[in-house]
Amino acid sequence: MPEFEEISGIKIQLPEKPKKKDILFSNLPKKKQKWSRTEMPTGLSPDTASKYADFINQEFDRRANGVWFMNNGVPTYITGEHYYYLNWCKLDIGYPNYRDRDRRFYMFWDHCTKDPDCFGLVMVKHRREGASYKGAAMLLYEVTANYNSHGGIISKTGADAKSLFTDKMVYMFRNLPFFFQPIIDGSDNPKSTLSFNQPGQKISKNFKTVTKSEALNSKIDWRNTKENSYDSVKLLRYLCDEAGKWVDADVEKNWEVVRSCLTLGDKIIGKCFMPSTVNELSKSGGENFKNLWHDSDPDDLDANGRTRSGLYQYFTPAYDGYEGFIDEYGMSVIETPSPEQSKYIKKTIGAKEFLQNIRDSYKNNTSKLSEEKRQRPFKIYEAFWRDWNNSLFDVERIYQQIDFNNSSNSVTVYGDFIWKGGVEDSEVVWQPRKNGKFHMAWIPPNERRNKKDTKNGRLYPGNHIELVAGCDPYDHDTTTDGRRSDAAAYVYKKFSMMDDFSSVFVCEYIHRPPKAEIFYEDMIKMCYFYGCQILVENNKVGIIKYFERRGYNNYLMDRPESTHTSSSRTQKTKGIPSTGAAVLTAQAEAVSSYIYDHVGVNNETGEMGKCYFNRLLEDWSKFEIDNRTKYDATVASSIALLAAQKFVKPKSKQTFDMNKFVKKYKNTGLISKRIWRLSLKL
Repeated sequence: MPEFEEISGIKIQLPEKPKKKDILFSNLPKKKQKWSRTEMPTGLSPDTASKYADFINQEFDRRANGVWFMNNGVPTYITGEHYYYLNWCKLDIGYPNYRDRDRRFYMFWDHCTKDPDCFGLVMVKHRREGASYKGAAMLLYEVTANYNSHGGIISKTGADAKSLFTDKMVYMFRNLPFFFQPIIDGSDNPKSTLSFNQPGQKISKNFKTVTKSEALNSKIDWRNTKENSYDSVKLLRYLCDEAGKWVDADVEKNWEVVRSCLTLGDKIIGKCFMPSTVNELSKSGGENFKNLWHDSDPDDLDANGRTRSGLYQYFTPAYDGYEGFIDEYGMSVIETPSPEQSKYIKKTIGAKEFLQNIRDSYKNNTSKLSEEKRQRPFKIYEAFWRDWNNSLFDVERIYQQIDFNNSSNSVTVYGDFIWKGGVEDSEVVWQPRKNGKFHMAWIPPNERRNKKDTKNGRLYPGNHIELVAGCDPYDHDTTTDGRRSDAAAYVYKKFSMMDDFSSVFVCEYIHRPPKAEIFYEDMIKMCYFYGCQILVENNKVGIIKYFERRGYNNYLMDRPESTHTSSSRTQKTKGIPSTGAAVLTAQAEAVSSYIYDHVGVNNETGEMGKCYFNRLLEDWSKFEIDNRTKYDATVASSIALLAAQKFVKPKSKQTFDMNKFVKKYKNTGLISKRIWRLSLKL
């Protein structure tokens, strides 16, 4: 039976395990079984190569197919590219040490290179993880083995790209064994291009032989950091280093240019490696890199079987493989070390506790704490952590909630609302669908769906006491960053002492249909299904007129009292203005209060909040009150919260058993007696 290992959410098949005698170091005692380099034989040179043909062929075979070795009694496989890096790619500190973290990375990278629908990987890393060296080795590994190939390097600045090329990649090439070095054209210490254009040594396709042949006609170079760098160039490998720190160019736009350089028609012919730590998101680079990351989820594929970016995500926590916390077998010491590990690393704590101690030392300095989390993240959301000083809302609570949502079983589902049988104004039916426009966290029981009242021939929502909706409509304007605004809407379940599941956003809509009328009809179906009123921004009157024309005027809410000024209080208007200090302040305060009360960990109870829409949470984290048009979700949710503040007197009297909440006693006489029948009528 084939063996599999799950890495970063993908099951990867291991090659067949060889016989024990063919596994490196299997002849050693268990404690001495660990990785060690295969040294170049004494006396091997270009002039004596024929005498060492077996060794040379062995190294080509290992480079191509990888090796199995015994590691403290455990048969362990490393890919050919990982072997090449470990055994032959010299760094400034010598040859790399074996790290199990790197083993998993190279397994994942190997999967990406073999997947016909993958353009490579985008990697969120922590500081000093060695990703740049790995990227340089990737270029050498492929370009020195293929005809007419091109490897390109770009980094956060042109100076950084040049340094990576000269100080890392060229240095690494010069220290490769001669049988892995094609003859170069020009200097062996080039400043911009390493060219293999002269006839000379060629590595055969199967890495088995070394022959004299025609020129490879291949090269590796670097370019300045521009959005059009490598435009129209065919690339076999592309190293886009520190993509989360670009300042002078937009990495998203550059990727769209380079992506076409890695394809021939519909076939992917080249691969990209895009590693980076992340700048604070208010700075250049961070936000664009985050967008690429989110577009690279291998669980979210388009109809062609590819992610939106074409790349795959890869992330490991900072405490996994953290330098100084590696045992003698290359395994990460994350938690409390064993006695043997403690003796080797000379520490009594693991990497996780060590890094947490650093975080705790910054508890009174939010800027330093934010930077520490970005540079050495435990969770992926920490890499994109916003500085508390640059956020209007409580970022800590927001990310606590995001982390909880990501780690727990999803309680949400996507789908669409449709009129039953295609008959308008009859009954709205919920249809779950993977790519649906609506995102649901709660669906009313059958008896409360499509609930409506009729008075004097007019239609009224039947659940308006319990539910409200807020909406930020769209028009044909663009935002300040050139993005066309989406329509956004939320249904909110108001607070109820009788219901544990209350004060919750239960439905999300973030979409931009091709015609505004489709969006308007979506809103009618949503409100009809939930039986609720909707509060909309009234600067875009199209949705208000549409509701009125369709006979749903009473599903539109009037302007909330909390947003009125002394001059507007006498005006009876549908909807809420999009401008004005009173409105903006009320919206911001409503969201801020909601986050404090219902998002993240409750400081008193320790319970987690019930906000299940990560798009909304992300939007809150980066909200700018002076540039609010970019944040459709925040605006719509704030409108829903203002709508929920409107007091609605219940139609009928409701009796609540107060004994559930407080015990009452009669204190006359010598002995107090419990009062058992107390009720309150509203």
